[in-house]
Amino acid sequence: MRAVRRANATENFSWIGSDGWSARNLVSDGNEVEVEGTLSVQPQANPVRGFEEYFLSLTVENNKRNPWFAEFWEAHFQCHYPNSSRTPYNQNFPGTCTGQETLTKENMAFEGQLQFVSDAVMAFAHALRDMHRDVCHGRHGLCDAMKPTKGTELLRYLRKVEFEGLSGDNFRFDPQGDGPARYNIIHFKQVSQGVFRWVRVGEYWEGELRLNMSEIQFKLGHPQPPESVCSLECELGQAKKYLEGESCCWHCFNCTQYQIRHPTDETQCQLCPQGTVPDQRHTKCEPIPEEYLRADSGWAIGAMAFSATGIVVTALVAGVFLRHHDTPVVRASGRELSYILLLGIFLCYAMTFVLVLKPSDIVCGLQRFGAGFSFTVVYAALLTKTNRISRIFNAGKRTAKRPSFISPRSQLIICSGLTGFQVLINAVWMVVSPPSAVHHYPTRDDNLLVCSSSVNASYMISFSYPIVLIVICTLYAVLTRKIPEAFNESKYIGFTMYTTCVIWLAFVPIYFSTANNIAIRITSMSVTISMSATVTVACLFTPKLYIILVRPERNVRQSMMPVRYSAVRGPRHQSISGPTGVTSSVVGAGNLLGVLPPNHGMESGSHSDAGHSTNAANNHSSTSKQLTTRGTQTLNCVNNAEKHVTINNTTHTMGNGPHRADRTTPRWCVALNVGLK
Repeated sequence: MRAVRRANATENFSWIGSDGWSARNLVSDGNEVEVEGTLSVQPQANPVRGFEEYFLSLTVENNKRNPWFAEFWEAHFQCHYPNSSRTPYNQNFPGTCTGQETLTKENMAFEGQLQFVSDAVMAFAHALRDMHRDVCHGRHGLCDAMKPTKGTELLRYLRKVEFEGLSGDNFRFDPQGDGPARYNIIHFKQVSQGVFRWVRVGEYWEGELRLNMSEIQFKLGHPQPPESVCSLECELGQAKKYLEGESCCWHCFNCTQYQIRHPTDETQCQLCPQGTVPDQRHTKCEPIPEEYLRADSGWAIGAMAFSATGIVVTALVAGVFLRHHDTPVVRASGRELSYILLLGIFLCYAMTFVLVLKPSDIVCGLQRFGAGFSFTVVYAALLTKTNRISRIFNAGKRTAKRPSFISPRSQLIICSGLTGFQVLINAVWMVVSPPSAVHHYPTRDDNLLVCSSSVNASYMISFSYPIVLIVICTLYAVLTRKIPEAFNESKYIGFTMYTTCVIWLAFVPIYFSTANNIAIRITSMSVTISMSATVTVACLFTPKLYIILVRPERNVRQSMMPVRYSAVRGPRHQSISGPTGVTSSVVGAGNLLGVLPPNHGMESGSHSDAGHSTNAANNHSSTSKQLTTRGTQTLNCVNNAEKHVTINNTTHTMGNGPHRADRTTPRWCVALNVGLK
């Protein structure tokens, strides 16, 4: 305690004393401030009945059996007892004992632990009695079996004794061989300023602790117990790292951002699974809310509004075409392929409503199939159209024979075959890798509910075939860019393909750079699909709608060809006459091919009005002869399938079938002949 005082560490210690302290003044006297708040244990002992009266009645004369009692008497009364031996302890006593001294309660203090001595003696007495009864069978004195007494045998009987001691308490040994655990809990406290006292605050009775906490006061005015630990408990979200060789001392360290303390091992941190993050206290992992494009979000509403507008426009275009089904403009555009094209455009717009649905296995299957199929329908129809135009004009350069597979039925079969190949690709793909909705975690804080195809970019399998069709369509658009000007659809198809390529070239980097933003990614895909459909509607159908709705007077067969190629210029300038079938055939060729070549018109100025001068007639005489010759060639080309053709009131016999072109046959004539067939 003096060392604590010298180190000025009085406030740093709270003492717990063993039964060696037992409220002894030796511990507390002069050290009250340092010892204040001490808790100690004291073996619980009750007075031995009759011992106090017995001991107070003893004198040296009646207790001669105890050779040390005379020394006790001399030390207690500070005198030399007559006839006793001189010792270093009694030679300095001033007087001689008279024998009349008496022991009283006032001059005598008894040891409080006397019960334990009494119980120990009684335990041996009961053990010897029980052993004598079993070994000697009731004979008085020690029998030969107990000479000498075996310690192991005596210990066996000693462990089994049970009796009521002289203090009135029951005594027995526990299974470990210890006596009854009975202790008083005593506390050294400052009951008032400067006044210290040992106070009994509880007891421990054979395994049960009874403690009166209201009586415990470690410092005057501070009833709360002090903290006595090597290390404080770690906070929530922290784990322990024990010091080497220690089990009560540790360091605390924080678990990382995505870890919690292990539920069963306080020395480890546990990483939260993907799709979960620790709560604020880092005690458990909580799921991250699913993120997907919701139909009520601004992105989805904008995309659906754009697609809905496109569906309405597509429906209006289809309605106009159905109402004017048999008009020249509709017939010239290829009615069957136009309807297929409108169906594909409708599917492109409809894909937006599938893309904004909450991902599921069924929805992912529809997205996977529909995204590529809708494009395939559109570009298969366009490819069939451009291929037909190219084959007709290329064939006209080589032969007058009609190309194969240019009839409407053949075109539908070709378009269906191209589309069926995409269906086959999708079927194989779904068998090999079934569509499914999965949770994607691009970062630790994301939990995206997406289709599996969008995670690994396997959507490109669905788009690969339409991309091939787009490239081929674009090549055909380039190859047919120089066809006669009147065949305007080739130019519009080319413009459609160029714009489509630009749109998709812009979409690809946007799609792959928005992997963490599902709303932008899906919206960009749906808008790109809708824009491709919009470009097709605007470029291919707007010119036809303009003629049908705004300029209906041009929706006739003659307007399908430029005026300079028409067989009928007007009632006043008709230099070539022929049957009505001839004129109809020329118009029909215009519907098929769109034009007649430049410098090969059927204009004529051979017949002048009566008021014209003779010089004008002479100046035009040579031109009239040339035009008459070209007119004859034109009618021969147009009516080469006719058996009889009348030219300038003269009947000429032509062949029953298409003739082979010779060196003098103009190239435009062969192309026209092919188209008519």
